[in-house]
Amino acid sequence: MEFFFNTNIQFYILAYLVGGIPFGLLLAKYYGHVNVTEVGSGSIGATNVLRALKTQNPKLAKQVAIATLVLDVFKGIIILALAKFIAGVSPETLWTIAILSVIGHCYSPYLKFEGGKGVATGMGVMFFMLPVETLIALVVWFLFAKTIKISSLSSLSGLLALVIASFIIHPNIPQISTHAPIIIITFIIFYKHIPNIIRIFKGEETRVV
Repeated sequence: MEFFFNTNIQFYILAYLVGGIPFGLLLAKYYGHVNVTEVGSGSIGATNVLRALKTQNPKLAKQVAIATLVLDVFKGIIILALAKFIAGVSPETLWTIAILSVIGHCYSPYLKFEGGKGVATGMGVMFFMLPVETLIALVVWFLFAKTIKISSLSSLSGLLALVIASFIIHPNIPQISTHAPIIIITFIIFYKHIPNIIRIFKGEETRVV
C-alpha cells in the first residue's frame, strides 16, 4: 500500500484519471443530446463535437466545441500546476504527468480505453512545459486552419512545428536533457490520427467550413 502513498504515483494516477474525463462527450450529451462517439470520427474532441451538433444548432455547436477545447486543454495543465507549485515534484515527474494526461485523453478509462486524438490536451501540457515552442505551434496551426481548413492536418502540422522548434530552441530540454517525452506525446497523437492521415492522402478528409 505504500506504493499509493508516493506523491509521484498519486499525481500519475490523477493525471490519467483527469486526462480521461470525456468533456466533449459530456457536454454534447447534456446540451445537444448527441453521443459524439456515434457521430463522424467518433472522437470526443472539439472538432467532432462541432461536427455532431452543427446540423441541429450551429451557434450551440460552436459554443460547446469551444468549451470542449478549453476544458481539454486545461485538464492537463491543472494537474501539472498542482504538481509543480504545490507538491514541488521534479521535472522528470512533470513530464511523466504530461504524458499520462495525454494518454488518459486518448485512452480514457471511462470509455473502455477509447477517447480523443490528444491534440488539445497535448497542446495544454506542452504549453505548460514549453510555452515558446507551443506558441510557434499555435501560429502554424492557425495558418493551416485558415488556409487549408482541414483540422487534422492543421493540428499535426502545428505539432511537427513544435517538435522542430523544441530541437532548435532547446537542443537539450532543460533539467532532463532529452526530447523523449516530446517524442512520446507526438507519437501518441500521430498514432491516433492514422485514419485521418490515410484520408488526407486519399483526398477524403473533411474540411471544417
